[in-house]
Amino acid sequence: MDRGKKEEGGVSYHFYLLISTMKIDTNNPSYESDGKRYRIYDEDPQDRIQKRVKMHYEKQHTLQTVDFVKGMHKKWLGFSHANMTIMECLELLSGFLDESDPDVDEPNLLHAYQTAERLRVAFPDKPWMHLAGLVHDLGKVLSMWGEEQFAVTGDTYPVGCAPSETIVYGLKSFEHCTDLKDDRYNTEYGIYTANCGLEKLMMAWGHDEYMYQVLVNHRSTLPEEALYAIRFHSFYPYHSHDAYRHLSNEKDEEMMHAIKMLNQCDLYSKSDGELKMDELKPYYQSLIDEYCPGKIAW
Repeated sequence: MDRGKKEEGGVSYHFYLLISTMKIDTNNPSYESDGKRYRIYDEDPQDRIQKRVKMHYEKQHTLQTVDFVKGMHKKWLGFSHANMTIMECLELLSGFLDESDPDVDEPNLLHAYQTAERLRVAFPDKPWMHLAGLVHDLGKVLSMWGEEQFAVTGDTYPVGCAPSETIVYGLKSFEHCTDLKDDRYNTEYGIYTANCGLEKLMMAWGHDEYMYQVLVNHRSTLPEEALYAIRFHSFYPYHSHDAYRHLSNEKDEEMMHAIKMLNQCDLYSKSDGELKMDELKPYYQSLIDEYCPGKIAW
């Protein structure tokens, strides 16, 4: 490919070189790539981003209880807050900053295209996963309608059972959570049964579950792998630390590869730089028209 030209869809030569040499290990995700470390939680009170992230998770781990999550389901899963297309929703996030992310301090719209483009190069025969990458964080639109970020962004985990020590900031960050004083919710299994499956878990409320439910309600034709990856891509204790495996089942094991496809292109695309998003839109609009056409109820 000529250095002065661009690939179809607006992928620059520099960007092509960067992601075409990327190695994706779907069995062993690492938090370091190209000399850059990701997901650093140093608890440095002098660092503005680290301070912001720690405050986010302290609030999440204190307030996300079984009753709270049930309330969020009731509040948001009536899909009565807006009717708009995928592209319209993406534009709403053009100025949105994720307060839980220690890696970047830039709007989410760029990250959506960065993730999608990494997936496009890594898995050229899976266009449905390219679209999953584009929309995986669209549930963050909840914040544009006034929801606090502790109930929108960040890693997820099941409520209704004891938290795992692998969760960001560890067990100490849950010391003020009232569910941990309730014998129904503070044991290893809590309200669940052995190998019940992730789909039976009540996850801490956030953008993953919301976006999954929006797509299902819209009767999106995205394959189950894409929907599953969107639903659990922030469940880091499970897919990156092997926690909660006593609650997973055979289907979850079979679907793990889909989460890891999305996760590594999500995580390691954060330093990819600017993209000419206007040149990329026609390709992604064609995928939207195929899998998630028209106005969507949010």
